[in-house]
Amino acid sequence: MNKVKKAVIPAAGHGTRFLPVTKAMPKEMLAVIDAPAIQYVAKEAADSGVEEILIIINREKDVIRRYFEPDAATCPAERELAQLIARVKFSFAYQDEATGTANAVLLAREFTGDEPFAVMYGDDVILNDGGDPCLKQLADAYARTGRSVIGVQERAPEEAAKYAVVKKGRTEGRLTEVLDLVEKPSPDNMPSTLSSLGRYVLTPAIYDAIARAPEFRGEKYLTHAIAILAGTEGVDAYEFEGTRYDLGDKFGFLQANVEIGARRFGERFERYLEAYLKSLRK
Repeated sequence: MNKVKKAVIPAAGHGTRFLPVTKAMPKEMLAVIDAPAIQYVAKEAADSGVEEILIIINREKDVIRRYFEPDAATCPAERELAQLIARVKFSFAYQDEATGTANAVLLAREFTGDEPFAVMYGDDVILNDGGDPCLKQLADAYARTGRSVIGVQERAPEEAAKYAVVKKGRTEGRLTEVLDLVEKPSPDNMPSTLSSLGRYVLTPAIYDAIARAPEFRGEKYLTHAIAILAGTEGVDAYEFEGTRYDLGDKFGFLQANVEIGARRFGERFERYLEAYLKSLRK
């Protein structure tokens, strides 16, 4: 069975939840401490065994392309970026019209060929300190089953309503058969709270499923195509270990900077937070 050596990062969205700053800066390039969100995602791919990454951008996001150019990292402070660029081959494709995540993935067909591949959303940062990266967990699950795998975690109903949730089949450990994926269900009418959180390992059969997927307001959703795939060759959901930060959401962005900052600066940051919270209670 082929290993997962290629990843696709759709990053052509407009970032409307972060306006007005995203008029000048792609949301994927907003910094968490000192690195943009998309660098964390690309590093997760590299740490999971990925050798090539295709990033889907639009013409207004060429700054992402420039950021990952081989000569972009030249000073000592950029050592981690330089190492990432040396480990992974980056390429780019353009999606200039906002026609949905499924159509973005469709642009990767020549890039992925007949191999399984990962899809990783560029504003979803997932960290698993001391354990396997999220994508490696999914790739290992794919190696066991040979079926497409989506990364999931349980969420409270009001939060799960923001995502696609799994209609469950059989469950074995962290692996659950996907009978259907329901996009943004109402909290009082959802098949489960097992929520899809921006990580996928997909077989090439996804492309035919995308062709069959319905359009909604001129867009095609990747989750609709995966739901079709679940009814043909089968799809599994893997409940991954790790903390997921939604960098497309303002609170998620703040949470990422606080928690990653606490890990980076340790006791110094903890003392600052304690003093600040104490001052608020006065």
